[in-house]
Amino acid sequence: MKTDIEIAQAATGEPIDDIAAKLGLAHTDIEHYGENKAKIKLPIQGKTAGHKLILVTSINPTPAGEGKSTVTVGLGDALTKAGKKTAIALREPSLGPVMGMKGGATGGGMAQVIPMEDINLHFTGDLHALTEAHDTLAALIDNHIHQGNELGIDPRAITWNRVLDINDRALRDVVTGLGGRTGGVPRQSSFDITVASELMAILCLGTDLMDLKRRVNKILIGYTYDKEPVTVADLQVGGAIALLLKDAIKPNLVQTLEHTPAIIHGGPFANIAHGCNSILGTNAALKLADYAVTEAGFGADLGAEKFLDIKVPNLGKTPDTIVIVATIRALKYNAGVKLPELGVENLEALKVGSANLKRHVANMRQYGVPVVVAINRFSSDTDAEVATLKALVETELGVTAYDTTVWANGGDGATELAAGVIEACETKPTTFKPLYNDDDDLMTEMTQIVTRIYGGAKVELSAKAARQLKTFQARGWDQLPVCMAKTQYSFTDEASVLGAPTDFTIHVREFIPKLGAGFIVALTGKILTMPGLPKKPAALNMDIDENGKITGLF
Repeated sequence: MKTDIEIAQAATGEPIDDIAAKLGLAHTDIEHYGENKAKIKLPIQGKTAGHKLILVTSINPTPAGEGKSTVTVGLGDALTKAGKKTAIALREPSLGPVMGMKGGATGGGMAQVIPMEDINLHFTGDLHALTEAHDTLAALIDNHIHQGNELGIDPRAITWNRVLDINDRALRDVVTGLGGRTGGVPRQSSFDITVASELMAILCLGTDLMDLKRRVNKILIGYTYDKEPVTVADLQVGGAIALLLKDAIKPNLVQTLEHTPAIIHGGPFANIAHGCNSILGTNAALKLADYAVTEAGFGADLGAEKFLDIKVPNLGKTPDTIVIVATIRALKYNAGVKLPELGVENLEALKVGSANLKRHVANMRQYGVPVVVAINRFSSDTDAEVATLKALVETELGVTAYDTTVWANGGDGATELAAGVIEACETKPTTFKPLYNDDDDLMTEMTQIVTRIYGGAKVELSAKAARQLKTFQARGWDQLPVCMAKTQYSFTDEASVLGAPTDFTIHVREFIPKLGAGFIVALTGKILTMPGLPKKPAALNMDIDENGKITGLF
């Protein structure tokens, strides 16, 4: 059986001009990055009226795998086969998980976007530009202090650290400025992974270059000795940071194995950030195609909630249908079945584990958007298991579940799913209602998410978080949307608690105000903004030969 990278390397893509032409883009509307990649020039012309937006999300991820990106790509190809002018809008992979535990992140099997190696590695340089822009700001802050500190910035109260797009636990806590008088002012600091940078969130929520610059100027970088906030605008470097992102802000155009246009842009994680591709990328798909298929990171409790409560108000368009991806293997895992036994038929475990899927379906239906379920089928799944899951979903929840085989069959493996999505988009009305209101405060927002999405009972703040909340209330920041930073593996803030637990407490240890992005991050449990590498990183399997052929990427 061929690996994902072997399948991708054997594929023959169409010239990128031909892919652009499918979206009505001329040669002069794109900037070429070789033969098979391009950036779409801004502004992007077109209208979104009447065009359909499909959001793909999933159950909580497990080691058994869910295949959300694979289903997203397969669904896009199936919609194209059904005669719909379709574009897929995805996030860019981060080198952290590529080299760490996950490997590649461009779909799988016959449902992939290509060129797979380029997209997973350096692509068009967007993440490098974000890293450089973020760390340039950090350098300018330290230089300002070294050169006399005209703004009176308290080095102990700087909130802007540095970033790197690789998992590196050794950089979670560092001391900078060592080396004497010429080495700057010593202070304690830290590194996050690039996808957790506020600049990534700004890139993904901005509507054009000037909006991006406006948001950059609002970034909180720290506080003065008098405990007054200091922003990028105070430092007078907003323009310098924005210009470093002048190319990164343009959405990237590639294609699927079946030549459906794919717009890949931005890549915040959903466990530590808001988990959605850029508004510019999604809007490009909406403007240039009749059907835009996008995804949100990790399970629906994280990425989809943030898509609906953070991205939608900025996007100005609600999804017409939500697709929730589930696998029978993962649902059995949620019932306590061990990994080696997941290939054995177990209807009782499937029924127990399906509680996780049921909660995600019920959660998404709260928003007033039609929901369908995609069963991403594995070869070990039995007909009895598929029939049992379909019956559970349809009789107990009143939504339709579709059997999909996109890994093996590409778009042909999602024919029924595509038909169901088309029917839902064109016949079922949406009555979208966000989870909380614009004038709700942070505690109300978090309580709504914890009780109505996670299934918990309450939110508990650490002493530090409680002090921060009082400060935010005094400064008028407490009515910004909240971005929950939480483990992706559980509805709780404990990764080991599977299934659909109830009546638990979510513990918020710290808040991070991201004023440029326009939300407040709530760090819960033991969540980290700089991941570490596993004992056997995916990088151990990777290689390149004398001809430049890459192996082991996934």
